[in-house]
Amino acid sequence: MSRWKQLPDSLDPRTRQLVVQLRRAKDHSGLGLQALAARTGYSRSSWDRYLNGRSSPPREAVAALARVCDLDPARLLALHEVAVEAARGGEGGPRAETAGKAAPRKGRGRRRWLLAAVVGGAVAVLALVVAAPWGGGGGEGTGSGPASASETGEGAFVFRAGKDYPCRVHRAEDGLLYAGYSKTSVGLVGVGSAQWAVVEVQCLLRHHGYSPGIADGAFGSRTERAVERLQEGARIRVDGIVGEDTWGVLRK
Repeated sequence: MSRWKQLPDSLDPRTRQLVVQLRRAKDHSGLGLQALAARTGYSRSSWDRYLNGRSSPPREAVAALARVCDLDPARLLALHEVAVEAARGGEGGPRAETAGKAAPRKGRGRRRWLLAAVVGGAVAVLALVVAAPWGGGGGEGTGSGPASASETGEGAFVFRAGKDYPCRVHRAEDGLLYAGYSKTSVGLVGVGSAQWAVVEVQCLLRHHGYSPGIADGAFGSRTERAVERLQEGARIRVDGIVGEDTWGVLRK
């Protein structure tokens, strides 16, 4: 894993959260700063500033990072919006790189921050509505194996806090393990994700003896620690993020 410099203590928590998530995405991609620069169009020195909290990346840079890391940009962009408002408010955040834009007046800045918080919350809620498990089972997997749905399924995942979905792990005809909620072997999920693929991860973690707590479809710190223990045991990159390598271990 990369050895990152400690972020400045003065960094606004909202900006810190964005930088941490950008670092996670960069680490998981395996790209160095030079390769990241080549693929995104932003210089190596720019990414060094962005990823060490010295300046906020422009929105386009965040979207470019998500693209090269094969991530859904919605969550990163929501974090970026809130971080930009923190920087404009002068609350310890780095200067946002928004060339050509004048700083808003204080009154407008406060209103904009409140608007960003509302928008960020709306994006977070929308992020909880994603693909449903195979065959539209509403999470009550039948254990009959993959249906003919797309890789992430169809329908809507409605997040229900505290619901523990049943785990009926079985080995399918392809020789791989499935719990009936997602058949992906490449989808990227990590802290903050809320979808059927997370229920699949949680059930498979249980099967392998790494308890993530309840299988509720919300990827929190306990699920992250269980993933890290699995990765340590399998001697693969330990980052707490489920990608292709970790899916390979979970499906065995």
